Amino acid sequence: MWGLLRRALAPARHRCLLRWLGVKVCRKSTLLFILLWFGCWVFLNGLVFVHRSMFSDVCTDDKSRKILKRVCEDYRQGILTGDLCEDLCVGGHITYKHCLYYENGKKVMVADWRGTPVVLKSKLENFSSYEPLGLLDYPDTPGGTGADEDLSPLDVVFYTTLEIKNSLGLETGANVTLPRLWGQHLRERGRTYSRAELASLWALLQQEEYTFLRVLQDLSRHVARVLGSCGHFYAVEFLAAGHAWDQNFFSLEEFSTSPAQASWMGYGRSGIDRDMVHRIALSFLDMVGHFEEDFSHNLHLCDIKPENFAIRKDLTVVAIDVDMAFFEPKMKDILEQNCTSDSDCNFFDCISTCNTKRNKCGSRRKNSNLQVICEKIFRPWFSPTLLGAKAGLPLLVELQRAVQECAAMEEGEDGKLRRTVRQNLLRLLGQLLRESDAPAEVHSTDTAGHSRGVLNF
Repeated sequence: MWGLLRRALAPARHRCLLRWLGVKVCRKSTLLFILLWFGCWVFLNGLVFVHRSMFSDVCTDDKSRKILKRVCEDYRQGILTGDLCEDLCVGGHITYKHCLYYENGKKVMVADWRGTPVVLKSKLENFSSYEPLGLLDYPDTPGGTGADEDLSPLDVVFYTTLEIKNSLGLETGANVTLPRLWGQHLRERGRTYSRAELASLWALLQQEEYTFLRVLQDLSRHVARVLGSCGHFYAVEFLAAGHAWDQNFFSLEEFSTSPAQASWMGYGRSGIDRDMVHRIALSFLDMVGHFEEDFSHNLHLCDIKPENFAIRKDLTVVAIDVDMAFFEPKMKDILEQNCTSDSDCNFFDCISTCNTKRNKCGSRRKNSNLQVICEKIFRPWFSPTLLGAKAGLPLLVELQRAVQECAAMEEGEDGKLRRTVRQNLLRLLGQLLRESDAPAEVHSTDTAGHSRGVLNF
């Protein structure tokens, strides 16, 4: 009987056990589903956060057009002005082409101006983001600064000079040439300045790159030319910028001699390219000498890479991104920081040494523009790998040694070693051009009116 009872109750126990297991499995599945859903929610929100943080400033055509549209709206309302505003906002002679990049708020885009490509730049997106000139906030200020009155040229010269001093780190008494040049230009206009003009100028002067390019406009052919402005946006010449993925750093096709002419001259394709590389290298050396010798203070380039330089049709090297270019007074202020080791004294490509007794970085730069250009530009250009079979030629071997010496040198107290190394590089590059029957004497006159030799040796 008990056996029959056990056999009768067994299915019931099994059913209860199955129901119990089903509840457990169901609860476990539900818990896993909830955890999986929560994990996916956290993951997706994390992706959105990262996307907004990293890609909120993505360069798009739609956003660029909206930015320029706002500039034109402010122009029509009389908030800003500039010599390009009429062509951009009324005549339609400046048309947007494509966006180059957005970086840390900086907006850079390409446009076509009456058939000529130009680059439009602004450090900040909106005109209202720039600090207003305090003088415009006081309508009762004597001297023509009222709400319905214009500012005199002397007012503009005064505030422009102050902004130049602050932006570039130049004492007006130590380097009076720059403010006087700009001041003379403003005086020659012989008329007053409207509030929109002064507000636009003030927004431009808060952009270190614009100030740098504008001040050096008539003093150097190694910086990009400013062609005009509208509000806080300014236009510079469009040039063939360098890029690290090209073995020559610059695309030389559009500057090269035609294949027929190259054949007639007895050159191969690579021979033409190497001659152009030599000429570009000579222009780099000319730029280095120009920045070190032709101003009251040395000009330091702290971000030397192919992308920050371009070449004109005559193979002149031009600095096109000078956000990290500083004259000596400002360079000293930047370098002289607290430190515990030499690594704390590296400001991009401008480095100094740490005085561990004072825990202070030295105010004098340890390396130089020439040393960094040799290390980052010349050494890849003149490496045995790139030179190929010609690397063993005596003159090229000597050039490689000179480049290695240049890349390894440190700044001397009097700069004598730097000048010696530079002259040696000039001599070797010039000799290479003469041996290839290329014209070695190339001269050009910069906008300051004095002639400089590209080879300069």
